[in-house]
This record gives sequence, structure tokens and C-alpha cells, in this order.
Amino acid sequence: MQPPVAEVSAIRGFLLSRGNSAIADRGFRWLMVFCALTIFGIVVLIATELVRSSHLTWARFGFRFFFSEFVNPDTKLPMYWDPVNGHFSALPFVFGTLVSSFLSLLLAVPLAIGLAVFLTEMCPRWLRGPLAFVTELLAAIPSVIYGLWAMFVLVPLLRDYVNPTLVKLLGWTGFFNDDNPTGLGFLAAGVILAIMILPIISSLTREVMNAVPGSQREAVLALGATRWEMIRVGVLRNARIGIVGAIILGLGRALGETMAVTMVIGNTPQIQRSLLASGASMASVIANEYAEAANDLHLSALTEIGLALFIVTIIVNALARLLVWAVTRGAPAQVH
Repeated sequence: MQPPVAEVSAIRGFLLSRGNSAIADRGFRWLMVFCALTIFGIVVLIATELVRSSHLTWARFGFRFFFSEFVNPDTKLPMYWDPVNGHFSALPFVFGTLVSSFLSLLLAVPLAIGLAVFLTEMCPRWLRGPLAFVTELLAAIPSVIYGLWAMFVLVPLLRDYVNPTLVKLLGWTGFFNDDNPTGLGFLAAGVILAIMILPIISSLTREVMNAVPGSQREAVLALGATRWEMIRVGVLRNARIGIVGAIILGLGRALGETMAVTMVIGNTPQIQRSLLASGASMASVIANEYAEAANDLHLSALTEIGLALFIVTIIVNALARLLVWAVTRGAPAQVH
């Protein structure tokens, strides 16, 4: 007995649709694989171009480029960056990047952790959402806006009130000398960076603290601990690795920040002990001089600074993500 023509057509259409679906699934899978590999390709292309464009500096200075100095024949003072005579050393820019980033962490970490503790453990439910939103909104403000605010508000405040007080109280340490009355310098750069990395550290710290099981809190409270002891022993101690990862991720943001730092650090390629002195960072010197490089060697030197900053930023961010993942993996989502 032959099946009806309608049933044969229906079966044939079903098989054809299954075949088309399988082809579509394979096509979609390979499209997603291509999108994922594109990210790796972009990173490789960026690194390749930076290495290729900095070969002149590598050939002439080698690793001495990052720690050497020259002596000015007229003033007999150390000199690091002289594009006219072909003398290049990244040492003052590495120094400026490290100092400004360290200051930003010194200011931002206590405030970020305190904010995260308040939002996670102590904040009323009606205030938690708006406060978290305003904190994360800071991360969405463009860098140039921070720079403008720093120029018109922060720098005058430091110049007229904060810096004189620091010189008066801590000038004997040598770290707060009044050699730069403009207010621009490492301290201004550190403060603006601290404001910029605050939401990143705070947000990730809250995520890590939320990943700590509630049973840890209940167990510590059951032993008669106070709220502070519960937070210190039951929460912060268990989340410390992830908090370190959040701090390192904030450091990665501070290392690569360009516009805001360029506008307030002073852009002087010198190494000075005072935190109130002007300096320069690796990102700021690239932003200031790349478009007006005097010659090929000057351009190559700026590109090598960019290559070093690129490598350091990737390493720092990868380490931070690894530490955060080590704490939050497998953690159940908590509703607050």
C-alpha cells in the first residue's frame, strides 16, 4: 500500500527543513568562532604593529631605553628626553606613571572598600540601588570631563589650600616641597585617578563580597561576634583575594589613563622627589608628542613606550581577572 502523496510531501519537507537547520547551526557556530578569534587577531595586530614601529629605538638603545639617563653638557644636570639631539629615555615617564598610580590606589582603595562594605552589609534597601547607580555612573563619565573638572576645580583647590598645608606640616619629609606653585603635578594626577578608579574597585569588591556565602556571616554572628568582627572575619577575610584582584584591575585603569592625567600632571620629563612637582606619564607623553614627532627615532621612541604600556596593561588586567575569578567561581547569585 503506497502512502498518500500529502504524507510523502510532508515527510520530504520535514527532512529538508532539518537539513537546512543543521546547515544554519553550523554556519552560526562558525560565525561565533570567527567573532571570538577576531578579538585575538586584533590584539596580535596591535602588538605586531607596535613592535614593528619601535624597531629603531630597540636597535639603538635596547633595554637601556627604560633606565638610562644623559647629562646636559651646559647645566651638568641629568637629562632624559631630548628629541632634538636624539637622546631618549623612558625612565621619567615610567616613574611618573608609577607615582601617580600609587597615589591613586592609596586614596581610592580605602574609600572603595568602605563604600563596598556599606552597600553590601549596612546600607538600607531603599538607598542601596540609587547609591550603587551613582557610584557606577562615575565610570561612565568621559576622561576629558574629569580633566576639565580637575583643571577648574581640583587644581585651584590643591594650589590654594591643600598644597600649602602639606608643605607646612610635611615639608620636612622632602616629599612635599613648594617648588611648583601652579598646583599641577603628581598629587593632582593621583587624586583625579583615584576618583576615576573608585567605581571599578568598589563594584568588583561588592561582587566579591556578595559571593561570600551567607552561612559565613551567620556562623561568625552565632559565636557572639559584633557586626565589625563579622565583616572583618567572615566577609573580608574570605574575599581578600578577589579584593586584591579588584585593586589590581583598578591599577590597570590608572596605568593607561591618558587625557585626565595629561591635563593635570604638568608634562615635565624629569624625576623629582616631591609629590607636588610636575612630571609626566607614559600615556601623557604619547598624547602630547606623537602627532608632532620630530623624526623617525622620536616616533619610534614614543611607540616603544606605547608597547611597554600595552604589555604591562595586559598583564595587570589578566592577573586581576584571574584573582577575581578565583573567588567568584561557583558562587551562587545573591539577591539584596
